Amino acid sequence: MEIAVVGSEEFVVGFRLAGIMKVYGVPQEKLQQTILELMEKEEVGILAVHTADIEKLPQNLREKILGSVDPVVIPVGEEEGDMRDKVRRAMGIDLYKGK
Repeated sequence: MEIAVVGSEEFVVGFRLAGIMKVYGVPQEKLQQTILELMEKEEVGILAVHTADIEKLPQNLREKILGSVDPVVIPVGEEEGDMRDKVRRAMGIDLYKGK
């Protein structure tokens, strides 16, 4: 399973620097299409999307992606807390925990 990130170029730049391989900087008009395409890819286990971008999506798509289990869609934004806690809540495991 891989982590994918989608959003504006400004949003995704930090994820690229962190070494995440599946990073998609897209304009707002291609966001919905890109999210749907990534949700269909079997190798994507976690999809990170900016909270503000999720709020701009149609209600039915928002409900679909936020309720998704495969992949788990994680809203990321300043007010949302850290990524480790989100992954732990969504998947029930701590991927970063050492042995």
